[in-house]
Amino acid sequence: MRSVPFRRPRLVHRASVLMMAGAALAVLSAGAARAERLAFVLNSADATISEFDIDTHQEVRRVSVLREPHHTAPTPDGKYLLVGDTAGNMLFFLDAVTGERLKQIPLADPYQLQFSPDGRFFTIAGLARNQVDIYDGSDYHLLHRLHVDAMPSHMNYAPDSSVVYVSLQDTGKVTAIETATGNVLWTSDVGSTPAGVLWHNGQVLVGVMGTNYVAVLDPADGHIARKIEMAPGPHNLFVSPDQKHLYVTCRASGVIERLDWDTLNVVQSYHVAGGPDDIVFAPDGKMWATLRWRQHVAIIDPTSGEIVDTIRTGRSPHGIWLNTNQPLLHLSMADRPAMP
Repeated sequence: MRSVPFRRPRLVHRASVLMMAGAALAVLSAGAARAERLAFVLNSADATISEFDIDTHQEVRRVSVLREPHHTAPTPDGKYLLVGDTAGNMLFFLDAVTGERLKQIPLADPYQLQFSPDGRFFTIAGLARNQVDIYDGSDYHLLHRLHVDAMPSHMNYAPDSSVVYVSLQDTGKVTAIETATGNVLWTSDVGSTPAGVLWHNGQVLVGVMGTNYVAVLDPADGHIARKIEMAPGPHNLFVSPDQKHLYVTCRASGVIERLDWDTLNVVQSYHVAGGPDDIVFAPDGKMWATLRWRQHVAIIDPTSGEIVDTIRTGRSPHGIWLNTNQPLLHLSMADRPAMP
């Protein structure tokens, strides 16, 4: 007589599966909650965006774009993070909280991009096409297109949004453009391969990569009022959250320089191998720096200079943004820096 198989193990197995599924959903829900504190890293050579949990330093997801993303710009209302895919001629809109890719619009060569402080203008430096485009900041229709020589790279605005200052890498110049009209106000020679631009205390600072200095320009006519000496290859400039220091990434020499806010003297140097490029500051005060040539982000204690962690990214990580960072609304318009 054949025996009938005992069925209870199958019931126990199903119950176990349901319990495991419930636990997995709980883990995913917790992960989704944590993921609201996100670091966005643009992997230029991989055509992807890595999104990291700021607290755990774990990659939450990797979002695909088209060809070559480089820089970001949060919208003035804080709803979206814009990502420019320069070779793909596309502007992507990501949910600034969840990191989800929501929509896209075609725009020519969105290499460097930034809203004016008042939100009225949205300017793109088209490095490959040698053009600067000024758009309406509300609906992105083109207001002015300027053909420039050559390689417009980085930019920053006057605090009242009336002028945008753009570095022209291949010509060693910086140009000042009136945003309302698109007229060029002046063009100034600053030295070999200028890059990052920052408005600071009534002056325009420019990282001049082919030299060992940051040029301090008079915004009225662009003449160089001072040269701040530092490690070779100063690339981009950033403001500390407490507005007590400026930071300059010297990509070619693997150094980040810390400058006093008032004197602009170098007060501390951080040696960070791998081509430090863009930096942001996390809520815990740590500095996150993309390492363009090392496929990592370095997390640095700005007080001690210690690299406390490194996170693997995609190839050629460039732009970086944290959705925990807030606009500097408490500063007066005269002192408020337009963030790069």
